[in-house]
Amino acid sequence: MDVIKVSARSRSTAVAGAIAGVVREHGRAEAQAIGAGAVNQAIKAVAIARGYLALDGIDVICIPAFVEVDIEGQERTAIKFIVEPR
Repeated sequence: MDVIKVSARSRSTAVAGAIAGVVREHGRAEAQAIGAGAVNQAIKAVAIARGYLALDGIDVICIPAFVEVDIEGQERTAIKFIVEPR
């Protein structure tokens, strides 16, 4: 399962569709964001994805966590959102 990377310019509805699709296929999804704008888009996408999945009878929760990622040789702190059924 790939990590869904979210940027500040990501469309929250598109990310929500990706999250919902991965949850349907794999049972859980992970999204990752670096920066305030990206975190904003990611959390909006999680909220929208909850609505998409609720139509299929799937109630999901979101577990946020910090994770260190390497970007072009630099360590950055990202926020990881794990979305899985309740």
